[in-house]
Amino acid sequence: MKRRDFIKLSSFAGAGAAVAPALLSGCSEQQAPGAGDVTATPTICDICFWRCAGQVYKEDGQPWKVVGNPQDLHSGGRLCTRGSGGLGSYMDPDRLKTPLKRTTKNGRQTFQAISWDEALDYIAERMKKVATEHGADRIALFSHGSGGAHFKHLMKAFGSDTYAAPSFAQCRGPRDVGFQLTYGEGVGNPDRTDMEHSRCIVLIGSHLGENLHNSQVQTFTQALAKGATIITVDPRFSVAASKSRYWLPIKPGTDIALLLAWMHVLIGEELYDRDYIQRHAHGFEELVRHVNPFTPEWAYLETGLQPELIRETAREMARQAPASLVHPGRHVTWYGDDTQRSRAIAIVNALLGSWGRRGGFYIQDRVRLPKYPTPKYPQAASNWKAANRGKYPFATMGVANAVIDASVGPDSHYKAWFVYGTNLPLTIPNIRAKLEQAAENLDFIVAIDILPADITGYADLVLPECTYLERYDNLRNSPERQPSLALRMPAFEPRFQSKPAWWISKQIGQRLGLDEYFPWNNLTEVLDWQLKQVGSSLEEMQRVGVKSFPRSTAMYFTEGADRKFRTPTGKIELYSTRLAEQGFDPLPRYTPPEQAPANHYRLIYGRIPAHTFGRTINNPQLFALSPENNVWINPLTASDWHIKNGEYVRLKNQDGVVSNRIRVRVTERIRPDSVFMAHGFGHTDRRLRLAYNRGADDASLITNVKIDPIMGGTGMRANFVTFVKDTT
Repeated sequence: MKRRDFIKLSSFAGAGAAVAPALLSGCSEQQAPGAGDVTATPTICDICFWRCAGQVYKEDGQPWKVVGNPQDLHSGGRLCTRGSGGLGSYMDPDRLKTPLKRTTKNGRQTFQAISWDEALDYIAERMKKVATEHGADRIALFSHGSGGAHFKHLMKAFGSDTYAAPSFAQCRGPRDVGFQLTYGEGVGNPDRTDMEHSRCIVLIGSHLGENLHNSQVQTFTQALAKGATIITVDPRFSVAASKSRYWLPIKPGTDIALLLAWMHVLIGEELYDRDYIQRHAHGFEELVRHVNPFTPEWAYLETGLQPELIRETAREMARQAPASLVHPGRHVTWYGDDTQRSRAIAIVNALLGSWGRRGGFYIQDRVRLPKYPTPKYPQAASNWKAANRGKYPFATMGVANAVIDASVGPDSHYKAWFVYGTNLPLTIPNIRAKLEQAAENLDFIVAIDILPADITGYADLVLPECTYLERYDNLRNSPERQPSLALRMPAFEPRFQSKPAWWISKQIGQRLGLDEYFPWNNLTEVLDWQLKQVGSSLEEMQRVGVKSFPRSTAMYFTEGADRKFRTPTGKIELYSTRLAEQGFDPLPRYTPPEQAPANHYRLIYGRIPAHTFGRTINNPQLFALSPENNVWINPLTASDWHIKNGEYVRLKNQDGVVSNRIRVRVTERIRPDSVFMAHGFGHTDRRLRLAYNRGADDASLITNVKIDPIMGGTGMRANFVTFVKDTT
């Protein structure tokens, strides 16, 4: 028997039981909403990372609705579809209810419910054992979500400095690193795009309107209303493409070829911002020589886009510059050369003179919020770079797949994991075999989650966190146009035996003798102290939810003035000196993508408005909007395979992996050489009674992963599928 079998534990959730209609509504029956005793509580939405501030309304103490705070720049007073469905996470009947501990009964591994004291004592004992036998630095934290900051504080106080967020290597990392190498700083979160003032917006695989990044969608629509030119580059006719003056249905994997051709036109026709480049840029002459061969005619053979269309769109960008931007995107881990593609996007923006300019990229500002006083962290014997083992020199945080690799085998570096709010099997491609190996090797695994996600099946201990509607959390202090702070406070008491992350980490810390790092009884003490340092208080924030502060810097560059960038040359680095020093191409280089095997089609995945990855599929309110995903197939392809709209098929990838059944959508909105499906569906755990077996899981089909050697990103669009007729 294995040390750790994968446990589904359907019995704990009453698997297969019907979900009552009242649960699907997310709130109690009411004859006249708003007619009773109505109260409002400030919150910060946690359904996605945009973290919009809002208000939770209760009527006679019962859940009613969640709406945006009109003072919040993230939301503009309006929540998206997912944020409006936040009550569904609170009402979800399949939530984890009590701490669970792995045990063996009658030769079979299962979980048993235990008390919080038992769970916390167990964790502290195991952490001490790992520290004694291997070192405190041998414990790793995987985290996604705001509550992860509390566990990061615990780990660093204990002596571990390995923290990996899958959002880095599986999503935004190449963008962050590419722009930092070019401008000396990243795009920020939320992104610093000044779209409300843009006259031309270029989207390369950025699905605004489908990913529902709230303020970005709103500023995008403002630009549309003012007549901005939209150029969308996408193999799929996305929602954004439908709003565009130009749709460029590019051959997948050839984006760098198009970007190089745009540079060729901008430089060759002298359309670039000459003064901006002379004043601010380094390496222009090297760039001129580099892009000289990459004509639109050359790019046509790679991208399938007509040369005149490439020229026309480049000229349109230049006409509207500097209020013209090429959007950096968010999920950008595609083909393994993703940092270089992001670098190419950054360079085009530099040629347009858009960085630091109105309608391009504004300068972000945030509140100078002091940290609550605690002792200095001990120096960890190693950090997340140990997992990289010399690879990925420009990674700015732990690479999740590298940490997993460093947890496998008898000489593994890591001996224990905390996994907070991230479902690793559905997040990291082609990882299940490694997870099983790590589970066999690690001394212990603790999973902290709201729902019984797949990762809990590998854990020794599962801890139920309460939802964002039931807890205080750290203040939101995101960089924005206007500095502001936002408060999340509990609108409801935690359901079942769930607890907030701050409480869990504090309780563990006390059992480890780390009381000096947790010198407060309740997180409210920390929040009130911080707020008073900046002229506010917890009492004020409980009333207003969001408080704005004056900017300390200008929002845009001063025209005609020199500026020092945080790069080795102090300039915008078109030619990257840091990449050159490490032996990487200092200018973006195009590599043709792999070709599809016979009768196979490139697998493209993305988002839909109703869901955030796989986190919300079981949310009763959001499930009702979109219970399963579809696979988009071009009519020509469907005709070749005699596939009809609405029927079910299975997808089989180039390595023989076959998906769950998925419904077909026959549409001209996808290239004939590609198919598209939304990410996050196809859950296999019966404890998720709504999401179980609904739709297909794209992650299971992503077995060919291209690793970005610069920062460790997992390129996931090098996979191809064919069709298997469903007979069930």
